[in-house]
Amino acid sequence: MTLYIDPPTWPGHGRLWSHLVSDESYEELHRFASSIGCPRRAFERDHYDVPSHRYPAAVAAGALEVSPREVVRLLVKAGLRRPKGRAWG
Repeated sequence: MTLYIDPPTWPGHGRLWSHLVSDESYEELHRFASSIGCPRRAFERDHYDVPSHRYPAAVAAGALEVSPREVVRLLVKAGLRRPKGRAWG
C-alpha cells in the first residue's frame, strides 16, 4: 500500500491544501483518507483534497511526500487519472 501527498501549497477557502493519491486503487485511497480523518466529501475525481493541518497526520501514517507533478504522473501511470471535464461511467 503506497499513498502519496504533495505539499500544502494549493490555496482555497482561506487555507492551503494538498492532494492525496494512491497508485493502486480508489478503495485504498478511501481507507487511508478515512484513517487520517478526511471526510469522503473531500474526494475529487481521483484524489483527496487534504487541508494543511492534516498533512502531518498523512505523512506520519505513511503517505510519501512528492511534488505536484509526481502526483499527476503516478495517477496516470496507475490508470487512475480522471481529468476535469470527462465523463466517467
